[in-house]
Amino acid sequence: MSGKVFWRALAVQTAAVVAVSLLLVALPLPEGFFGDVGFVAGPAAWAVCAVITARVLSLPVLSVLAAALAAGLVGTLLSLAGGHWPGVAGGLVVFAAGCAAIARKSIPPGRLELPLRG
Repeated sequence: MSGKVFWRALAVQTAAVVAVSLLLVALPLPEGFFGDVGFVAGPAAWAVCAVITARVLSLPVLSVLAAALAAGLVGTLLSLAGGHWPGVAGGLVVFAAGCAAIARKSIPPGRLELPLRG
């Protein structure tokens, strides 16, 4: 695992999640939006942030999206146990670890490659 990529992925994904969260809160969305469709909006926003992180760090997008899926599942379990934002924090750490592992595989940047291909 690449320690430098871990910290960069954590920083970029955190900044992207904060920016998207602030944008969604600032939009004139209907009352109850997050309660009604947050289960779709949240993962979609998480995926968009993961694509941004992949591009900034020059990591393969599909591999990073796979890491985002795994991190999202961990984050969901943590959210059920401790609340939304602790789940997000846990998901960010798992996501950054996944990005660091991807970087270690040395897949050429910009390639859309499935994470399990050799």
